[in-house]
Amino acid sequence: MTSSQKIALALAGVGKIARDQHIPSVENGGDFTIKAAISRNGKIDSAENFESYEKFLEARGDVRAISLCTPPEVRFDMAKKAIAEGLDVLLEKPPAATIGEAQALAELAHAAGVTLFATWHSRFANGVEPAREWLLGKTISKIEITWKEDVRRWHPGQAWIWEAGGFGVFDPGINALSILTAIIPGQTIVEKALLHFPENRQQPIAASLVMKSAAGAPITAEFDWRQEGPQTWDIVVETDQGTLRLAKGGAELYIDGKQAIEAPDREYARIYDRFADLIRTRQSDADFQPLRLVADAFLTGERRIVEPFVE
Repeated sequence: MTSSQKIALALAGVGKIARDQHIPSVENGGDFTIKAAISRNGKIDSAENFESYEKFLEARGDVRAISLCTPPEVRFDMAKKAIAEGLDVLLEKPPAATIGEAQALAELAHAAGVTLFATWHSRFANGVEPAREWLLGKTISKIEITWKEDVRRWHPGQAWIWEAGGFGVFDPGINALSILTAIIPGQTIVEKALLHFPENRQQPIAASLVMKSAAGAPITAEFDWRQEGPQTWDIVVETDQGTLRLAKGGAELYIDGKQAIEAPDREYARIYDRFADLIRTRQSDADFQPLRLVADAFLTGERRIVEPFVE
């Protein structure tokens, strides 16, 4: 595919995730070229830059698709306007601030005949699809999720993540839930949760979830943003035919302790491969089950106040 055949893409929100993942993945891929960027603080040297989203929509009618990498609370209005202009839309995770917003976007995209892609980047980790395939036909007896990281390392200075609609520890925790819902069949049910809120923040810094699969297998999840040193992103699934472990956020797969998958990270490269396929086939991929689990955790959760968080 030549450069002239690439899909003209805009990127809204030129922050850490855009610079670390989206921009390199697009530049190293063969399907898209970034023609415009919309951000109040960041710029992309190779693109036309806009501070106003409305001015971008007016000026760049040649752009066919847009990646929304902004915080979730502002995405609905941006996505709605993009859909109205006939743009295909990629949503970073979490796809919206609420389930209602997410479902409304899916309906709008369907009515407009445009592609809507809720990415869930962790589902594109190397071990996730092989894990799903290995679990087929097996009886799951227990699942344990441990997702602990250092918020200061991964979200430095991102005040929005602690505000209403910012998700707190569920911003990384939803990655684990996206993997969980990809590898086991049926709906996952939240039974109860314990949410730890710093006394000076509006979103939790840690959470413990008790869930069950549609088949009744117990599932626990421990999310924590206070872990220093080595970071932990593990999912362990015990079955009647052995134990599966996804480590490093799904990048590594182990079966009964033996490593089955290890390869370089290509999550975001695969996301843009998938986005291009969806655009070409005029389809959407908008699964909101991980977002629903977060909402259910807040609905069922016991709130506990802990010591203040200091950046």
